[in-house]
Amino acid sequence: MKFGVLQFFSWPQRRIPIADVYGRALDRIEIMDQTGYDAVWLAEHHFNSFSVCPSVHLMGTHIAARTKNLRVGTAVTLAALYHPLRIAEEVALLDVLSGGRVNWGAGRGFDPKEFGAFGVPPDESAIRFREAVEIVQQAWTQDRLTYRGEHFSFDDVEVLPKPAQDPHPPMWVAASSPPAIEWAAAAGHTIMMDPHSPHVEIARKRELYRAELEKAGHSIDGREIPMARLVAVAETEEKAAATARAGAGWIVGSYMGDAPVSAFDPQGVAGTDDPVERYLRGVVVYGTPEKVIDELQRLGDEMFLDYLLAAPLSHESFLLLTEKVLPKLV
Repeated sequence: MKFGVLQFFSWPQRRIPIADVYGRALDRIEIMDQTGYDAVWLAEHHFNSFSVCPSVHLMGTHIAARTKNLRVGTAVTLAALYHPLRIAEEVALLDVLSGGRVNWGAGRGFDPKEFGAFGVPPDESAIRFREAVEIVQQAWTQDRLTYRGEHFSFDDVEVLPKPAQDPHPPMWVAASSPPAIEWAAAAGHTIMMDPHSPHVEIARKRELYRAELEKAGHSIDGREIPMARLVAVAETEEKAAATARAGAGWIVGSYMGDAPVSAFDPQGVAGTDDPVERYLRGVVVYGTPEKVIDELQRLGDEMFLDYLLAAPLSHESFLLLTEKVLPKLV
């Protein structure tokens, strides 16, 4: 099993200076660089203290300068909010400066506040996102780019620099809803899977993706599909459960905010359940190190989990994951 970390920059109650939030995260990332993690994946968010990281590309450059082994991923670049040529330039520059260590993940986003503030009508976001992904890939692989789309058109543009990796950095698209999964599979893109859907739903989505890939003439063989899971690890079951509950409460209270329920539960599987209980029952992986190892092995069989994109819910969780769980599964 490969391990990556879905790195948030949470600022609960703004109790400490924001510089300390970044400093603590960067200290963790330096530990990741030396302990067998494949990549740190940076989560982009705007206008919310759940994670204060408005530029994953800028943060990625800083991380690349402080690490030697760790790959630097975006989970995700909110591609619908940007001019795609700017994305192509910035990610290629990061790839060059990191010595070819970029994993590029792109997503549409879901938060109405972000769409509103950046002037992107929500009903245009899907096509803007899909055009952006096409444009970035073409900008990296063509000497000069000519493109005609609904929202973007270019004539004979030379996008520089080109990425260090040939033909371009590995690419993933975030896909949660069936239409997004179907589009990604038809286009041959590899997907990454969200931290909010229950384990059983992730398994169903992965099976839908496999079937849609085959329908489009592609294969799932050889594709790494990072599956994001919230993780709470402690020396006792009681402490792990308390950490899991606190983390789920923080997510429900701050991250979800005004976002529509469908963004987190596109299949409506939660019904009228209490959202915190829903996270505890089937979304968060929590327990002692031994229990978490057993649970991850079970999920490896049941939902084809072979790349864990872990979002630790406490510093203790990160340390125990690193010291007692990762060495048993990598």
